[in-house]
Amino acid sequence: MDRYAENAIRNIVILAHSGTGKTTFSDSLLYASGLVSRQGNVDEGTSNSDYDPIEIAHKVSINTSLLYCISGKNKINIIDTPGYADFIVELRNAVPAAETGVVLISAHDGIQVGTQRVWNILENKNMPRVIFINKIDKENSDFFKAVEDIQAGFGNKCVPVFMPLGKEAGFKAVVNLFSKNGWAGLSEEEKGKAEKFREALIELIAEANDDLIEKYLNGEELTQDEINAAFKKSLRENKITPIFCGNPVNQLGIKEFIKIVAEFFPGPADWEEIDALDPQTKEKKMVKTKADKLFSAFVFKTISDPYVGQLSVFKVVSGMLSSNTDFLNINQASVERFGQLYILQGKEQIPVDAVCAGDIGAVAKLKNTHTGDSLVDAKNKVIFEKSVRVEPAISYSLKPKSRQDEEKISQALAKMTVEDQGIRISRDSQTKELIISGMGDLHLEIAIERLKTRYHVDVEVGTPKVPYKETIKKSTKVHHKYKKQSGGRGQYGDVWLEIQPLERGKEFEFENKVVGGAVPRQYIPSVEKGVRKKMSEGVVAGYPLVDIKVTIYDGSYHEVDSSDMAFQIAGGMALRKGILESSPVLLEPVMDVEVVIPDEFMGAINGDLSSRRGRVQGMEQTGRYEKIKAQVPLSEMLRYATDLRSMTQGQGSYSMSFSHYEEVPQRIAEKIIAMAKVEEEAEE
Repeated sequence: MDRYAENAIRNIVILAHSGTGKTTFSDSLLYASGLVSRQGNVDEGTSNSDYDPIEIAHKVSINTSLLYCISGKNKINIIDTPGYADFIVELRNAVPAAETGVVLISAHDGIQVGTQRVWNILENKNMPRVIFINKIDKENSDFFKAVEDIQAGFGNKCVPVFMPLGKEAGFKAVVNLFSKNGWAGLSEEEKGKAEKFREALIELIAEANDDLIEKYLNGEELTQDEINAAFKKSLRENKITPIFCGNPVNQLGIKEFIKIVAEFFPGPADWEEIDALDPQTKEKKMVKTKADKLFSAFVFKTISDPYVGQLSVFKVVSGMLSSNTDFLNINQASVERFGQLYILQGKEQIPVDAVCAGDIGAVAKLKNTHTGDSLVDAKNKVIFEKSVRVEPAISYSLKPKSRQDEEKISQALAKMTVEDQGIRISRDSQTKELIISGMGDLHLEIAIERLKTRYHVDVEVGTPKVPYKETIKKSTKVHHKYKKQSGGRGQYGDVWLEIQPLERGKEFEFENKVVGGAVPRQYIPSVEKGVRKKMSEGVVAGYPLVDIKVTIYDGSYHEVDSSDMAFQIAGGMALRKGILESSPVLLEPVMDVEVVIPDEFMGAINGDLSSRRGRVQGMEQTGRYEKIKAQVPLSEMLRYATDLRSMTQGQGSYSMSFSHYEEVPQRIAEKIIAMAKVEEEAEE
């Protein structure tokens, strides 16, 4: 395959709400450029982008896919990202590898919650972006209404560059508003609309460029060369968001779009340098995006390939990477050996001998490299910023079905988390459960399906136990004497304890105030050990005790019968007795929750959060979407992903993170305690 210099490369990332047609759009770009002889089809399972067996079965994108097409002397790398919020980590990792975001919007559905989500991501990075209005041929679709909604939601710098001729099933062609070439066959009504859009386009281009604004305001005609140069500059500086349109299924507008990508979209060469960090000082350093500089790159995707093993997908920022060379993984402080390099076309791996600055490639079997790591020349030590960590929204408990599955599950889960950074694996020290956490129920369902189909591990899936805790509300003093005589040496331990509540989050304090040797010094740690053991077992419902202070202030011992074990037992039994006298209560974890919904669902969602014992902390409007911030007990959020989807017709999304523990209301605590006793009796 030919090498392409940085000024001949365009890297675009395709983003949208799920179901908008990203995959079909990506396939159409390959077909239009002549790189494939048949356009892929999601329904038929022939898509070049969605090639994973699980993607084909579910007919939904779950992975970021890498494709490319050629236009003249330019190579266009296409990064096709999943649309479901469940796979947001894939999207976030992919965005930094592109120079332009292409946001697909349905002419039928307009701006959806996923559209707003990806727009915010691009906005936060100030990334140049364009909009492609899709599904114009669908019944009840309206390009012009979609443009109005886009301008209302995203601002007036969004202007059409293409205009459709016809609508719904009558959509037959697109008009390029850059020039009036090809307008001869337009009706008067069509010409009028095209003139209006072209005027808005030229005006915005002129306003964004100081050299042209005076000429435009004086009523002088701008030349086509001036328009082209100013458009390219405005797009690179994010002063304009062009709106394109087409029908990927029938190839309407696709070749025209590819030509504009190659001619006008910014590429790696348009940024002379990009931000990085010094690994030692953490101060900002600038890396020049040139092929003749020292090598640097970052990994933005890891693929588990059944034939070649782990594939690391990377973007070369500077210099050139050749096969059979050594470079430094600066995050892991290890040198990696680069064997055969590849360019990816979906699942096809095309061998190449080098990958140049600005281009995207892949390499197999790097030993210590993960998504987000920076690969550099040892003389060019820089770290590229990793994407923002996203907290999981939902968790399941996992239990291997057989001994064989138990032996394989750890290795399988480790491989899975390398490939999918949205998956978190943990073992709850309190409940002893193996927990898998992810961005949504679909995310976890697919992860579990992968466990079975790819790694041949069967698991039982359950709802995780809520990690309740116990504490007390008042102080008490308690005495317990443990005395046991059964012939020969006996057991004797005698303690007086004061038990006090601590403020939330202080966990535990132990203090020794024994004077005069009433309890010998060597037995004090034994008392503390017994107290801690009983705290871990709980008293009221078997949940760990927290936020208490225990002070031993008196006691007695026997010169022969006292022992470490006797004082451990005495300490634990004294604590149990004292806790029951100190107004014990249950504590539950409370989560910070952010819910993003169309504003028409705000009343229903607020009411639902209140019914879940949630407290709304605030609301924030973004376009036609509302972000609700609330604090809700974890026990009320275990199946929220499914419930939210149902209540918002699939348009809502949420995230949550741990906030604090607080007291469980008495009526609910009674049910939890009763259930805990039933479970304890069942185990016995």
